[in-house]
Amino acid sequence: MFLLTFTVINLAPTRQRLENDVFTVSGIAQKYNCALKRLDWQQEQGFMSSLALGYNEVQIQRGMTTSSTAIFIPFMTRELRMGGQALYYGMNALSHNVIMADRKKLKSANGMYLGSTGSGKSFAAKRELNNVFLATGDRIIIVDPMGEYSPLVRRLGGQVIEIAPDSPHHINPMDIEIGLNDEDSPLSMKADFLLSLCELVVGGKDGLQPIEKTVIDRCVRLVYRELALGLEGAKMPLLQGLYEELLKQPEPEAKRVATALELYCTGSLNLFNHPTNVDLSSRVVCIVLKGLGENLRKIAEYIEINTTDTAEAG
Repeated sequence: MFLLTFTVINLAPTRQRLENDVFTVSGIAQKYNCALKRLDWQQEQGFMSSLALGYNEVQIQRGMTTSSTAIFIPFMTRELRMGGQALYYGMNALSHNVIMADRKKLKSANGMYLGSTGSGKSFAAKRELNNVFLATGDRIIIVDPMGEYSPLVRRLGGQVIEIAPDSPHHINPMDIEIGLNDEDSPLSMKADFLLSLCELVVGGKDGLQPIEKTVIDRCVRLVYRELALGLEGAKMPLLQGLYEELLKQPEPEAKRVATALELYCTGSLNLFNHPTNVDLSSRVVCIVLKGLGENLRKIAEYIEINTTDTAEAG
């Protein structure tokens, strides 16, 4: 509960003009269910109370709750205006000022568009994509499940990759960049990626068992042995190379993982058992998954995100 004294000053060059102004202001207040009363014989006290002196000489108070008092406070909203490579993110609903932010400088750089169907989520994402392209030098990687971003990416001169059973585009999940100055071992990172990929392929409630993880790690290092040694004529392995190396292992767990991989190597879902024939180093890359079924979409998303990250690091 707050005790509030609210004063309004009317100034005019003549008495008649002052009377008219008081009448007009009273009508405006009455429109919002408020009644203004003249401070007869207390005009001087009212004027002094209205000045920024922090002193109230008018002993007329009204009790109001917090929510009612808050409407008289001018600082009701927080503005977000960042410098540098800040991008436009809409209008402040309270102050109607623009929101300019650089998500990379925030505590969490993640973002999400929420809204009902037809509210403009896709348009807002495309607008941000254009802003990033024009205002920054960042790479833009789009995983497009419905194929709606490909026309825009083509206009920006980017690479559109359509992943589908009948598509000529292929991405090899076994691609690796082996350098001498890497802080993290690329072979260890690729082994970790392939372990996660095999876990997605094998599925099940418990995923991969410790013996299966050990066997996969051993086979990954055997598959990349020639590349790691820098032997002349060494080629980038395919997923089928890992499959064949698993078949050579004596453990029964290796046969189980190889059988799960067979569908994606020599079976009908061998989309990722081909050499890469697209430009993953392009600044704007759009990977369209519209032609994939549910069995391949989750695996495809994981492969594309890891492969584009590898291309960027290379």
